[in-house]
Order: sequence, then C-alpha cells, then structure tokens
Amino acid sequence: MWCQRLAWLLRGQRGSSGRRWPWLPRDPGPVPAVPVRCHPSAPASPRCAWQLHQDHLELRYGSTLMRLDFVWLRDHCRSASCYNAKTNQRSLDTASVDLAIRPQAVRVDETTLFLTWPDGHVTRYGLEWLLRNSYEGQKQQVMHPRILWNAEIYRQAQIPSVDCRSFLETDEGLKEFLQNFLLYGIAFVENVTPTKEDTEILAERVSRIRETIYGRMWYFTSDFSRGDTAYTKLALDRHTDTTYFQEPCGIQVFHCLKHEGTGGRTLLVDGFHAAEQVLRRAPEHFELLAKVPLKHEYVESMGGCHNHMIGVGPVLNVYPWNNELYLIRYNNYDRAVINTVPHDVVRRWYHAHRALTAELRRPDNELWVKLKPGKALFVDNWRVLHGREAFTGYRQLCGCYLTRDDVLNTARLLGLQA
Repeated sequence: MWCQRLAWLLRGQRGSSGRRWPWLPRDPGPVPAVPVRCHPSAPASPRCAWQLHQDHLELRYGSTLMRLDFVWLRDHCRSASCYNAKTNQRSLDTASVDLAIRPQAVRVDETTLFLTWPDGHVTRYGLEWLLRNSYEGQKQQVMHPRILWNAEIYRQAQIPSVDCRSFLETDEGLKEFLQNFLLYGIAFVENVTPTKEDTEILAERVSRIRETIYGRMWYFTSDFSRGDTAYTKLALDRHTDTTYFQEPCGIQVFHCLKHEGTGGRTLLVDGFHAAEQVLRRAPEHFELLAKVPLKHEYVESMGGCHNHMIGVGPVLNVYPWNNELYLIRYNNYDRAVINTVPHDVVRRWYHAHRALTAELRRPDNELWVKLKPGKALFVDNWRVLHGREAFTGYRQLCGCYLTRDDVLNTARLLGLQA
C-alpha cells in the first residue's frame, strides 16, 4: 500500500531538499521494556509488558509498542466522573490535570490496564482500546479503505448500479451504494426520473445539499451563463471542482436530463491511483506535491454574479499520523499565480506536477462514461477527477454538491467504515 511505502520513505529517506517532513516526530528508537506477567485467561492472549518512564508509560501489547503520556492517560479516562458514556463526551476539565502528573500504581492483567493516580482516582483501559486509539495503533490503520483503480480494474470489478427505488426505500440498497462509493469514489443510481426535482430527492437520501455560489441545485446548459469553461460545449480536461474553496466540495452529483447531439462523454480518473504511481516511481515528487501550498482562484463578474474565491492547499493532502492520502486538489484551469513557493523550489514543483499530470493523462487510467437520462452519477470530488469530451447539440445536466460529513455519517450509521 502506498501509505506504508511513504511511511518507510519518511522514516528512512530524505527528499531532495535534505529535510524530513516537519510534522513527523523523530523516532526515539526502541526502549527496552521490563516484562510483567499478565496471567492470561486464554492461551491466545497477546503477550504484554510495561515500563514506567519519567513522563510516559511504555506498553507492549502483541507486536505493538505503545508510548502513552501520563497526561494523555489521565485526560482520556473513561470513568463515570470523567466521561459521559451516554453523550460520548468528556466531562473531565483537561486544564485541571497536573501536567507533571504521574501514576502512583500501575497494574496490567490479560485485558486491562489499571492506573491509580495521586488523588486515589483509578483509571481503567482495555488493552484493545489502547491498541486502537494510541498513536502507534492509529498509524497502522487506514481511515478509509479503498480500492484504487484504472479503467480496466474498474470494468473487471463489474460494479452494479443501484436501482433508484432500492436506493430510496431500503437500507440495503443505500448501503450497497455507499459501499461502492467509499471503495471506488464513484457510484451510479439507475432508473431515476430525469428531472431536477427527482435528482434533488435522490441526493438528499445520503446528505444535506451544500449550497454554494452556484446555488443549491445547479442546472446546466451550454449558454455560458457563468464565467466558467464548464458552461460551454468545449472539452474539459480532468480536474476536481471548487479547488478555490478553502474546503473543496466533497461529493458531486451529475444527472443528464437530455442530450440531442453527439459527444459529451464524461471522463473519470482515480486521482489516488495516479498519486500512488507517482509515489512508487518518484517518491520525492509525491513529497513535494504534499508539502507545497498553492492558491486556486475563481473570479467572475457577469450579470448579477460577482465572486472572488481563493483556496489554499497542496495538491496532495495526507493525514500526518499515517501518511494516508485523503484529498487531491487538482485543477489547472483555476490554479492561481504561484507566489507561495520560493524560486529554488518552483522548478522541482513543476517536475513533480508534470509527473502527476502524466499519470492522470495515461489512457489506461481513463474511464469514459456516457451519461444518459435516468442514470445519476455520484463522484468523490476529493479523490476522483472528472472531465468531458466536446459535444454538439442541446444538452441539459443538473446536479449539486453534497456535504462530505453527512455522506460519511450516513455510511457509519449503516455500519460501514468511513
């Protein structure tokens, strides 16, 4: 997996600038642990050992060595006086915890860590809970499981579209749709009545609609009603939308209501798959694309529309604790003047950008889809780039943006990892 390779790169390698990524902590190296017998109740219980240090507890559980700060251990206590299990909210005032706190007693059995604090308060942690929630445990996990794809991988997977009625009326249909969407970054719903109103009902099944400068539900014809290349009949190169927002829109919905003409196929490219190829072939390019902040800008002054939007961020965005890619911000149309990069970095950035662009433009990474009335497409705008071939004739599309948090919330409530 690319995130594991990147973690290896950042632990042991230096980029062309000769510096490690600033957000990664230095590896303190292995610290010998003092073994403690755990009295396992079952032969399969993982071996555990612990050792107290000046400001933290070192705990080995199974194959994972965790370093747990004493203040952290006091702050995350799940006792009734410190944590409200009904609301899942902390009751303890973190500012009241002595930053020099140290447990008076520590005990570990086969499943639980017990800590007694100077005031007599006892904190209990399940070892499995600590494994999931420690820094060392988190950096081994993936926030969002995905299947990276090119056109052939996606076609061979034969991902079925979900019927509109099943999607709207059953949890099973909605869950199947969301599982497809989470894994591949795109998902289709069939047999949708080709109207803007029915598309809106469809979208609201999974999320609140995000109202933007384009309104709530947008309705597209090629009349150049906005100062944007999208409102033409011209081809559009692959890109993600709203890169000029500080938080780009998470999901985009497309539904072709009518097309009397030729062309107009939709292009889809898995940006995370392309980024993985860059990491594999030139990790220094990946590192630069994840570090250098850029501005994207949208300016319009047509009719009654007056907007000036600026979003700032790197092309690739990764979680700092496990280096998992979670957002790609790629739009050559809207990228502003590069004035956030010193001269000795600019040329290297251009080389890195060219490497990513070459991967995004590889023909075998291009999935072409003809959108037709009745078939709605949901696209993860943080992952999958979209484009369009030129077209002739009259073409109507409608769609909207969805709030990412609400989509992920719906998925989690159905038992999916999101």
